[in-house]
Amino acid sequence: MGAPCCHGESIMSPAQLVLASGNAGKLREFHQLLVPLGIEVHAQADYGVADVEETGLTFVENALLKAREASRLSGLPALADDSGLEVDALAGAPGIYSARYAGEPKSDARNNARLLEALAEVPEGRRRARYWCVLVLLRHAEDPVPLIVQRSWEGEILQAPRGEGGFGYDPLFWLPDQQASAAELDAEQKNRLSHRGRALQALVAAMTPEPARS
Repeated sequence: MGAPCCHGESIMSPAQLVLASGNAGKLREFHQLLVPLGIEVHAQADYGVADVEETGLTFVENALLKAREASRLSGLPALADDSGLEVDALAGAPGIYSARYAGEPKSDARNNARLLEALAEVPEGRRRARYWCVLVLLRHAEDPVPLIVQRSWEGEILQAPRGEGGFGYDPLFWLPDQQASAAELDAEQKNRLSHRGRALQALVAAMTPEPARS
């Protein structure tokens, strides 16, 4: 699972694009990953684009909604991310509702507190979880064949937060192989290991033309 889909051939990397997100943490991570590749990155707020209502039932649907609106209003190619946390013991919740798990207004601290409350009776060893990231790139607002990639990141949910970095559920997302929470990783480590970092690597690979065969 997780292979790029929807474009049958590689497409050229855009010289600039608009990020269809108002999430400061996501914007920071995308800047770190895209700017070194020579891609000029614009925030959707630069074009007066507000967050769209996420009415989709899947990460893919919501990412498409966001990318289409940002491209329509900016006139640029648009990259949208829809991501979330899936906890096995909660039948996949919070899932597509991860950012608003504790209701409005959105708050990482309240979302984390609600997750800990929901898992209060779940013992260590049964707290398996994964982050999902779906990326959608639209060349223009009416693009009929969006480039879509998805990646996951496996971990476990801690019983108390650890670390000061990251955002979202990172302080509760334990990585056994690193013996650290996602919030304890530095930017280079997180971009290399995370669902979002690896999804973006796959997206860039899908945008890179294959060498001509002799």
